[in-house]
Amino acid sequence: MSNQKLSTESYKGVRDFYPQDQFIQEYLFETMRTTCERFGYESYHASILEPAELYRSKTSEEIVNDQTYTFTDRGGREVTLRPEMTPTVTRMVAGKRRELVFPLRWYTIANMFRYERPQRGRVREHWQLNADIFGAPGVEADAEIIALAHQLMLDMGASPQAFEIRVNDRRLLNEIFTKTELDDSQKSFVMRLLDRRDKIDDFSAQLVGHIGADRAAIVEKELARANSSAYLEELLSLLYTLGIENVHIDTSIVRGFDYYTGMIFEVFDTSPENTRSLFGGGRYDNLFGLFDDEQMSAVGFGMGDVTARDFLDTHGLLPSYTPATELMLCVLEPGHMAHAMKLAHDLRTEDVTVAVNFSGKRAGDQIKHALKMGISSIICIGSHERETGQYTLKHLPSAKETVLAADRIASHLLSAQG
Repeated sequence: MSNQKLSTESYKGVRDFYPQDQFIQEYLFETMRTTCERFGYESYHASILEPAELYRSKTSEEIVNDQTYTFTDRGGREVTLRPEMTPTVTRMVAGKRRELVFPLRWYTIANMFRYERPQRGRVREHWQLNADIFGAPGVEADAEIIALAHQLMLDMGASPQAFEIRVNDRRLLNEIFTKTELDDSQKSFVMRLLDRRDKIDDFSAQLVGHIGADRAAIVEKELARANSSAYLEELLSLLYTLGIENVHIDTSIVRGFDYYTGMIFEVFDTSPENTRSLFGGGRYDNLFGLFDDEQMSAVGFGMGDVTARDFLDTHGLLPSYTPATELMLCVLEPGHMAHAMKLAHDLRTEDVTVAVNFSGKRAGDQIKHALKMGISSIICIGSHERETGQYTLKHLPSAKETVLAADRIASHLLSAQG
């Protein structure tokens, strides 16, 4: 057996969440859950493993060919760790469509895997909120999904000036493709190229190289001409009625997935320190064709935890860490340990989050331990406390001390929190 020690580094592109990191993660998740449920969305979940063929038809070729974690299992089946949630939830809804009641509003917070180069805003495993409406084909559903995204930003503490929402309509692009008579492969290439337009210097050259100079000239001319549609104007009017004013039409918004069929949108950070798209989504009415001939309307978005966290950090909105433990019992002598553990047990039955310090160190060291952990209150337990049944609860931030009987500790902590 080798004596070589293993590395403590995690797999490249994934993250370990220490308590302070997990605190922020749980804050994000709780905000997402609360906001979605206020809009009437119900939570669902699914396995991270999917048959590989689920992604080959409608997910972008770049993701399928270059970014998926795909392997053959012991039964000879090709399996993929999900890179996105939309095909999965579509599969789930299609499988139970005769039993479900529509319109259907669902959300989930799930982890995804993509093999890509780690950089700011991109890692190989991330968590993502997905919120979708099924069975509602009108502009109202499109407006609601954008309103949900908008409210989520506000609920994370953002001001309307800190972000903007840009909307477009894939049907405008489809009209251009019809004029230029592009085949499906060419459409997919141009769509992905447009999605990366701001990140590449040779957009025109790549466009010419793939569809020819004449068609490329028409595409660029039509893109410059396209600016709105009756549908987009109706959508904006409805959003303005809802009080959402930091939204505008941007016909350069494309979204890279092949399955989008109508409205698409992206939420952008307006800070010059983080000028990037945070998340987005759109309408994908044809994706159900993967499973049967009966189509269904669908619209939704996905918001990743990495870009959300970066946004909060950029705007000074990250929550301050508060440990779950509200009380530490400092045991002054080993002989009092059982008494402290019994007191802790009784307090937990009254919903007090309490930890017993097992270190056996001096009282001052145990108090420093509590301070370092961010625990706000302590009780030191020695002979006096054991004999009298009276305990001095010290609130460390204020140094205030209160003497209490055991059966008064929980109510005192509760009132102090109120």
